[in-house]
Amino acid sequence: MPRLNANEYINYTTLAGFFLQDEPSTSSTGFDYAAVNFGLINRTYPTDSEVPADWTQWQKFDHYVWRLNRGSGRFVQYKVLYMGRHGEGYHNVAETYYGTPAWNCYWSIRDGNGTVTWADAEITPNGVAQAVKAHDFWASHIISQKIPVPETYYTSPLTRCLQTANITFFGLDLPSRQPFIPTIKELFREGISGHTCDRRGTKTYIHDAFPAYNIEASFSEDDLLWKPLLGEVPVDENIRSKTALDEVFSSDDSTYISITSHSGEIASILQVLGHQAFGLSTGQVIPVLVKAETIESKPIVTATQPWTTISTCSTVPPLPTAT
Repeated sequence: MPRLNANEYINYTTLAGFFLQDEPSTSSTGFDYAAVNFGLINRTYPTDSEVPADWTQWQKFDHYVWRLNRGSGRFVQYKVLYMGRHGEGYHNVAETYYGTPAWNCYWSIRDGNGTVTWADAEITPNGVAQAVKAHDFWASHIISQKIPVPETYYTSPLTRCLQTANITFFGLDLPSRQPFIPTIKELFREGISGHTCDRRGTKTYIHDAFPAYNIEASFSEDDLLWKPLLGEVPVDENIRSKTALDEVFSSDDSTYISITSHSGEIASILQVLGHQAFGLSTGQVIPVLVKAETIESKPIVTATQPWTTISTCSTVPPLPTAT
């Protein structure tokens, strides 16, 4: 795999036609990965004649991807990204309870309401159940479908993702050479909204709470990216997502990679990959087959833009009226 030089640029494209979520006709509303085998389409591949006829669809897909990489040359690589959104968090419940307008202007900038804390939110019992569902899906499909498991794992530094990844993957029957030891990657965090739910804990807290996880070398003790009352704009988030992907694709030789992240950040990653917009509800997971081509001429990088000041209100808004 080429290591990225200063005068090189990685161009990403999504290879469509392999998963339902790649298809414009597939609605993300109500999409359930567990009901559709991660969306893998039952189809033939040009390499099917090379494998036993009784192989599962996942085994045939895996062989096809292996063939793509074997014939790709030094500057092209193919990876399958399993991107999962965290399970339901207490901030998700609070926004539903108070209503989005009240959440955005008043409650989101506070750590909690005296009963529930949503700063760097943990997952709710429902969020735990969603992660257990993902664990059980992996456990059954490893056996029945011979699904290729992730070779490496990445997670956002926010607690809800750290918890979700642990419940999802810990205890699975994984190859000894590819254990579940995720790398906590700062740039895979949620869009930085100025809401306290998007402010991560300290490096010390994360290490003490998840001692088996790897923390990338550049990780700071305190959260230097989150800014009170300021929101990251989409252009900046896409640049951040591109940087994170470049770091992974230029240093990780794995073909199958797990990324546990957030709705906004996964949406940004999909945009960088040239994939159609496909929203994920809490606990949902989609794989994407990605082609990454390293090219010599580096295009003009879109300039970052100033963050926006979020609108707030000083008095407690009324609860939404029940309908």
